[in-house]
Amino acid sequence: MKPQLLYFSLLIVVLASGCFSNKSSAPAPVIPSGTFKGQFRRVHLNQSTAKRDTLSANIILTMNTATGYSVTGDTTKLHAGSYGGYAISSNLIQFNDLTYSASAPQTKIHLAGTYQYYYDGIIFQMVGYSALDTLAYQYDLTKSN
Repeated sequence: MKPQLLYFSLLIVVLASGCFSNKSSAPAPVIPSGTFKGQFRRVHLNQSTAKRDTLSANIILTMNTATGYSVTGDTTKLHAGSYGGYAISSNLIQFNDLTYSASAPQTKIHLAGTYQYYYDGIIFQMVGYSALDTLAYQYDLTKSN
């Protein structure tokens, strides 16, 4: 009886192992490229009142893996018009703004640093936080070409 139970157990293990796969079912990330239009939001959390204040601007983000990125659109008050290179890894995207100067006074927000992103081929969203998590930069964009 024991040998039959052992053989039956081994048969179950062999059959069950065929149900598992070593292949990754996660698709490769889609790399954003083209022209994206939408809203940029700067969300500030006031720590003393626990209230958020939000400023926004409509921007255009053009991205090309060979030439880099550029920001245009409403760049008069809140967001700076800029350009530079970018690199992507999994769900993170890092922008290197060539117009940003660490020594100059910063009057507008530059697309620089690391952001978490989501892109499905049409909708492109990014979010980045300050070191103290009191300031968030949100990009809510849609592919336009």
